[in-house]
Amino acid sequence: MYFIAAFGLLMMCLSIIMMVSPSYWSNAIIVFSEKPYFHWFEVITRVIAGFVFIVYSQTTLYPQLILVMGCILVAVGIGLVVTGSAKHRQFAVWTAHKFKNIFRSAGMVSFAFGGFLIYLSTSMFQ
Repeated sequence: MYFIAAFGLLMMCLSIIMMVSPSYWSNAIIVFSEKPYFHWFEVITRVIAGFVFIVYSQTTLYPQLILVMGCILVAVGIGLVVTGSAKHRQFAVWTAHKFKNIFRSAGMVSFAFGGFLIYLSTSMFQ
């Protein structure tokens, strides 16, 4: 439960950056994709988050939604392993350039969804 709320809070914080400065966000993606640990960091964090979402899904207000999200995170992590580091980096740079103009809007949606995650992970205990 707390991990899911923390995930939502992190999502909201990162969303603020996306909304305030889409160019900064785009450049940060490109710089991060050049780090030697980029690929495995992305794989490991997605798989861990996915498993935590799966394990703690029943402690949330919408357990099926969190279960599905967890399964998607694990599947994306596995997909990234299959895709490989070089293609993953290439995709990250491509998306940073291609979608730079929608990062502000995406940040707004992401911010709201982060708040929703906090709500649904803590509302059962109020």
